[in-house]
Amino acid sequence: MSRQVVRSSKFRHVFGQPAKADQCYEDVRVSQTTWDSGFCAVNPKFLALICEASGGGAFLVLPLCKTGRVDKNAPTVCGHTAPVLDIAWCPHNDNVIASGSEDCTVMVWEIPDGGLTLPLREPVVTLEGHTKRVGIVAWHPTAQNVLLSAGCDNVILVWDVGTGAAVLTLGSDVHPDTVYSVDWSRDGALICTSCRDKRLRIIEPRKGTVVVEKDRPHEGTRPVHAVFVSDGKILTTGFSRMSERQVALWDTKHLEEPLSLQELDTSSGVLLPFFDPDTNIVYLCGKGDSSIRYFEITSEAPFLHYLSMFSSKESQRGMGYMPKRGLEVNKCEIARFYKLHERKCEPIAMTVPRKSDLFQEDLYPPTAGPDPALTAEEWLAGRDAGPLLISLKDGYVPPKSRELCVNRGLSVSRRKATSETSSDVISRLEEELRKLQTTVQELQKRVDRLEDTVQAK
Repeated sequence: MSRQVVRSSKFRHVFGQPAKADQCYEDVRVSQTTWDSGFCAVNPKFLALICEASGGGAFLVLPLCKTGRVDKNAPTVCGHTAPVLDIAWCPHNDNVIASGSEDCTVMVWEIPDGGLTLPLREPVVTLEGHTKRVGIVAWHPTAQNVLLSAGCDNVILVWDVGTGAAVLTLGSDVHPDTVYSVDWSRDGALICTSCRDKRLRIIEPRKGTVVVEKDRPHEGTRPVHAVFVSDGKILTTGFSRMSERQVALWDTKHLEEPLSLQELDTSSGVLLPFFDPDTNIVYLCGKGDSSIRYFEITSEAPFLHYLSMFSSKESQRGMGYMPKRGLEVNKCEIARFYKLHERKCEPIAMTVPRKSDLFQEDLYPPTAGPDPALTAEEWLAGRDAGPLLISLKDGYVPPKSRELCVNRGLSVSRRKATSETSSDVISRLEEELRKLQTTVQELQKRVDRLEDTVQAK
């Protein structure tokens, strides 16, 4: 007698819906650099994407509502002297973004409300410490102004952006080769890394110690990417010995064998994983693919359940992932991606099909809000805290005083930068005033001479 074996799940019928043409961002020159990052970062206010730039590195920042054709002369963030490889919005301030570049620096920028009207060349702070290109930047999920960067010098640095100082260093004794991916745990106590030496590591960054490591989570030679998922598990993407793409789920307490290992296809693009802790869904987006696969993670065997796949005709050069607070909850949207084409950025909404217009509490549990749970000092002193949660029942309204937070948080470097900038401006204005006074005096003399001439006649 056969039994019903179809697993019940409210996410079984999640479907992807690309935006209409007038809701896309057209005529953007997406970077041609070959690097395994998403090239795109998005939050409820802005879309940022790494673009082609002559004579240096740049990325474009657009207000989310500025859809349609993008002016080819649109101002960019262009302070780097070499191509930008990775960008990440601060989770605690929607106007602050970090960028890592081939020029070996990390820069932190503040974008004005409403977007850029002029090219932005001066960062709030420049973080210098890497000796080779910086390919990964990742903000701490719950501590204010803590930023991680990983470079091709095999070094991971953790910065206190407020002071502009590297407060923690994980050197080449931890990673003897290039770091492929870094991900913070949900409370920011640990990081997991994948490295070219084919090892997966879980690290306590404040102690600089490797908690546990796994040799060859995937047998192939291509890059592995790893992210933390729920209940102390890690999900990895990689390649088999036969170059088939794989996804695997691991229990961090028992890394000998994976909880689940699935082979997907023989494409060559690296799979970038995006995990949603609210729904326990992980989305896999391959660079060069034209699809997004998604899986649900459960606490019982077989742990990793394939849900479906969104496919389109054109391949993706990169991908951005919207935080939950930026979604349209009244349309049962549980995720939104921003797919980079060669000359376009296309939003793709992932939706649970439901008929009711009422708020669906089971789809939207309290989610991570924009307020930090800790200061940088508290985290460095050993405290950990999960994200401060907010309800999306009435939609997300950004706090009004958010910009003041960054001024306080970036106080030291900001005050220094501001004082330098102010003194430069004042001296320039004084110079212009002196020139004007000289001109006025010369004109006055000329007027006096003319008056004398007229009176003489």
